Amino acid sequence: MIISASRRTDIPAFYSEWFMNRIRAGFLLTRNPFNYNQISRASLLPEDVDAIVFWTRNPTKLLPYIDELMHRGYRFYFQFTITGYPRSLDTKTLNPHKALNVFKQLAGKIGQDKVIWRYDPILFSNLLPFKEHIRLFSKLARELEGHTERVVISFTDFYLKTEKNLKTIDSFIYSDIIQNQELCLLLAEKLAAIAYQHGLSIFSCAEDIDLAQKGVQHGKCIDESLINKLFGLQLVGSKDTGQREACGCVKSIDIGVYNTCLHGCKYCYATFNNAQANKNFKKHDPQSPFLIGSSDNVDPRLLEPMIFQQNLF
Repeated sequence: MIISASRRTDIPAFYSEWFMNRIRAGFLLTRNPFNYNQISRASLLPEDVDAIVFWTRNPTKLLPYIDELMHRGYRFYFQFTITGYPRSLDTKTLNPHKALNVFKQLAGKIGQDKVIWRYDPILFSNLLPFKEHIRLFSKLARELEGHTERVVISFTDFYLKTEKNLKTIDSFIYSDIIQNQELCLLLAEKLAAIAYQHGLSIFSCAEDIDLAQKGVQHGKCIDESLINKLFGLQLVGSKDTGQREACGCVKSIDIGVYNTCLHGCKYCYATFNNAQANKNFKKHDPQSPFLIGSSDNVDPRLLEPMIFQQNLF
């Protein structure tokens, strides 16, 4: 079993205490994001977890717990996003210089092969034209040389709620680069060249467009081959059918909740209502088996410390 922590929110940044409480308890509870009353229990016992994939923009609050996680026998790697976008888009993320320092600190602690740099989503706009993406990517790649081995890119998906948030930015003009295939391929070619110059393998994330011809491999963020290589396992993964068709990730259990991240990124698909995210955060209890809300009125069997999940259903 692979734990995704998480595509839906930034657990290391905002919920590290809760996560570690659940690690010590050996289990957590999740609700189906499309059916509130459907509750699942996931074991977090080391013998049941093949690997944990962390997704974050700021793992600072999880750093004090890294030694404990390793001592307990957990295997994990990080997807760490750094873009350097302006504050009008990334309102509460780490300053890029601080983010780079934290990235290097984390890589020094767990190994550069276990911290993957994400430069995504790539958003084209009057604030971020083609040349600005080249400048930012080049600067970040130079800083991260020797501290990571791969970088992941993807392009912004323009959902209705995403566009609604982008339209609140004064004088902001954006476009979908995927609609301009020639420009998209040229950017991929330039980014690939920069990545290779700094010793990085470069992969795409959930993109239909074929970028391999320009040096960008089609990637998996939750990748059984990478997990096997990192940890000496022999997992045979199957595609996660709950993800988009272009997504190559293998099956995992995502333990996050939508609209709970407080970074305030205007283009985010997982937190598209910042007011709701703040309300949800107020419902967070680090002692609860749920990320958001309490376990009141939950079947008591789900809360028993050592019960096996397969006996419950």
